Amino acid sequence: MKLKLSYLLRRSFLMLLPVLALALAGCSLFSDSGKKTDVMADPGYVSNPGEANVPRLHIGDVVSITFSGLPDPLDPQDKPIKEDGTITLPDIGRVVAVGKTIGDLEDTIHDLYVPKIYLHLDVTVKTSSDRAYYVSGEVHSPNRYLYTGDITVSKAIASANDFTDFADRSDVILIRANGDRFELNLNRILAGKDPDPPVYPSDQIKVNRKLF
Repeated sequence: MKLKLSYLLRRSFLMLLPVLALALAGCSLFSDSGKKTDVMADPGYVSNPGEANVPRLHIGDVVSITFSGLPDPLDPQDKPIKEDGTITLPDIGRVVAVGKTIGDLEDTIHDLYVPKIYLHLDVTVKTSSDRAYYVSGEVHSPNRYLYTGDITVSKAIASANDFTDFADRSDVILIRANGDRFELNLNRILAGKDPDPPVYPSDQIKVNRKLF
């Protein structure tokens, strides 16, 4: 009797596996932020995105830094964020910029200059990163790319010179500027089985590495 019951339980579990797989595949087209947001929908303008969703600086962003409050003015600095995540400024050298908000970077630069070099200094940082998208992970040219018009996830990856040999095409993450996060299977998208989601300014696309 116990053997028969065990056999029936195993058989029921095996029958449920395809159903579970389909359910999980369907979930890949929705945000994992707790909201069932359609990945094909325009995220729209977020007037109050909240602290967690404040845009942060990425490799390839160009920051424009101006200084004020000094008797002898300092020249403005236009600096791209390098691959190591830093910029280089006069007198203080390398400054970590990647991952910081504009306000964070202003505070960091200020504290490196004051009071060690200057007694008083106002720092202003600006960037044009709101008209760009980002592709990272297992692509040949991970970087920040200018947003020039309608583009999809697969085309954005192609703009980064496509997948590396180590890319897991079934494990691609799309993060909207408003914080919505989607898990995508590019094998299904490229085969026409799933829709190819649009990319918007400040979106991030991360291609994960194969586990084996």
